[in-house]
Amino acid sequence: MGDLWSARFQTSPDEKLKAFNSSISVDGLMYIEDIEGSLAHAAMLAEQGIISADDAKAIEDGLKGILSDVRSGALSIDPDAEDIHMFIEGELTKRIGEPGKRLHTARSRNDQVATDIRLYLKKRAENVCDGIRGFVDALYRTAAAHTDFVMPGYTHLQRAQPVTLAHHLAAYAEMFMRDYSRFTDAVNRMNYCPLGSAALAGTTYPIDRRLTAKLLGFTAPTANSLDGVSDRDFAAELAFAASLAMTHLSRLSEEVILWCSWEFKFMELSDAFSTGSSIMPQKKNPDVAELVRGKTGRVYGDLIALLTMIKGLPLAYNKDMQEDKEAVFDALRTLSDCLEIFAPMLLSARFNRENMLNAAKKGFINATDMADYLTKKGMPFRSAYKLVGELVFKAQEKGVGLEDFSPEELKALSPLFEKDVYDEIALKNCVSKRSSEGGPADIDSQLKRIGEFLNA
Repeated sequence: MGDLWSARFQTSPDEKLKAFNSSISVDGLMYIEDIEGSLAHAAMLAEQGIISADDAKAIEDGLKGILSDVRSGALSIDPDAEDIHMFIEGELTKRIGEPGKRLHTARSRNDQVATDIRLYLKKRAENVCDGIRGFVDALYRTAAAHTDFVMPGYTHLQRAQPVTLAHHLAAYAEMFMRDYSRFTDAVNRMNYCPLGSAALAGTTYPIDRRLTAKLLGFTAPTANSLDGVSDRDFAAELAFAASLAMTHLSRLSEEVILWCSWEFKFMELSDAFSTGSSIMPQKKNPDVAELVRGKTGRVYGDLIALLTMIKGLPLAYNKDMQEDKEAVFDALRTLSDCLEIFAPMLLSARFNRENMLNAAKKGFINATDMADYLTKKGMPFRSAYKLVGELVFKAQEKGVGLEDFSPEELKALSPLFEKDVYDEIALKNCVSKRSSEGGPADIDSQLKRIGEFLNA
């Protein structure tokens, strides 16, 4: 029997069990991190006098040789191996003999895999953060180029008040900057080293966990050995951060899809990021945005899989945890892929200033400004609200805008109306007057804030 754990057993495992039990197809991605963890572990064992310096050197050389060979393709990861840890340890022992058998001293696969996955996810989370930063940059550049594109702001998908395209896109930049901070916070919380927790209760060997943690770039060792091997909060937290970032991408995707429709026609995607129809030659489809919207459900599924896997587990390690990697790896990979394609799609899109402005001119989105005008003249806001509501009703009946009423018609409703009301309800002025912090006329400070994030 070739399995490293087979000494306890009298018969070989069923072939179906071996296939079912194997995780090499997923955890094989962590071969670099597994070797990094083993190098640190061997160095610590030698420093503590648990293995000899000669054995540590043989282990180091052997592991580095395996790493080089896997990277170059000279050594293929055996798909029939139970997991990446067994594969590397078996290959090491094959290459260097007895010293290879000493590597696993004071270590279990439980703390080994818990360390590997943290090392791997730290790197993947860093890649995601780079993708988020790149996407925020795309939002920033697009917003900065369209500060004077007036468009309707919506509530309930009904035209509500005038904003600008820059203000709209800056709102998404805020969402993704929060996503960035969620990932960095999650990495800070997971940056503790489980190695040395062993199976669950630590070890009787005089190991130095702080040295191992330092060699691997962790803040410190995990504080409790049971928690060290059984904690998967970090996987769920990263999957949640990915889910929320995908939510934000999906919301923007929905707007891109609407804005590209003939009913809106606020924007047109580059041919490079659009597809056509097999039967309708006129079609230009926003498939990127639709795929991102669809993949959001996939990432949600990864999160639910992780939470469901964890929820009923007694301490400490259970084989259920083998299901952690595929879900969280997929969530981060999917988010990275979506960010990578969405940024150039946005940067290459063209926005239709005229259609946006025409849409803003309809829907009476300057009604609040007219009510505010009367309120500043001394009318109570609720009275002004009622009067302007009646005006909107009349305007709808006549098929005109609020600005199309004559001064005499307005005076007949209230003596507070003067000719200056037309300046107050002009769309451009409606936007420029909204200079309260965070409003559309405060866009310069918002762009500055986003720029500071990008330059940090």
